[in-house]
Amino acid sequence: MESKCINLETGDYPGPFLTISRQAGCSAKRIAIKLSKILTGYSYMSETKTDVEWKYVDKAMFLGVVNEMIDEVRSGEFEDAKESILFLKEVGRAFSDETIYDISDDKMILTLKGIICRLAHQGRTIIVGRSSGAILKDVPNKLNIRLEAPGDWRIHRIMQIKDMTRSEAADYIIEADNKRDAFIEKIIGRKAENNDFDVIFNYASLEDDQIVDAVINILRNKKIIAPHFEL
Repeated sequence: MESKCINLETGDYPGPFLTISRQAGCSAKRIAIKLSKILTGYSYMSETKTDVEWKYVDKAMFLGVVNEMIDEVRSGEFEDAKESILFLKEVGRAFSDETIYDISDDKMILTLKGIICRLAHQGRTIIVGRSSGAILKDVPNKLNIRLEAPGDWRIHRIMQIKDMTRSEAADYIIEADNKRDAFIEKIIGRKAENNDFDVIFNYASLEDDQIVDAVINILRNKKIIAPHFEL
């Protein structure tokens, strides 16, 4: 059930889209939602404005793609249709929340790549986490964003938002980062590197709106969105 993300010979590739990777303690979801609201309503590389929605890929949207794949199995001629549908439902449950990082099954990982590719192919999507930046690294017409911050700053933030002690927050960050790093390594066969991302922001020193403004300017300068529109 994997989808091929790109075909350079035919020019068949997805986009535009954004991916946001983050260290534990950095709020990628807030950035994604703000970006989706600002980008919505402006056409991609067009002289005229059109009502085009940029979507933050939430749990419902992720499961929507899984359900599309299930419908394709039901309407097709698959000998193992029943087993495939049960498998896709299992994938949907696992990959729609943080339990994704506990997955090690190769078939599930292959299916995840297909789902991420489908989400990118929809265009005007903002995909947070799930190793989407690594999966879609070589696809044009996109921006891979990474949010990082110093360890001590992240510990203090986790203490505040999760009401943890310093020791609990430190353990939480280490565990979360290790799970995400290990999952990316399972996806691409190596650890993530800085050059896997187009831009890395220090979340500790920038406000959300400053990051959003910078992203919009980069998208305009790279002509991923129309270069002239008013915010």
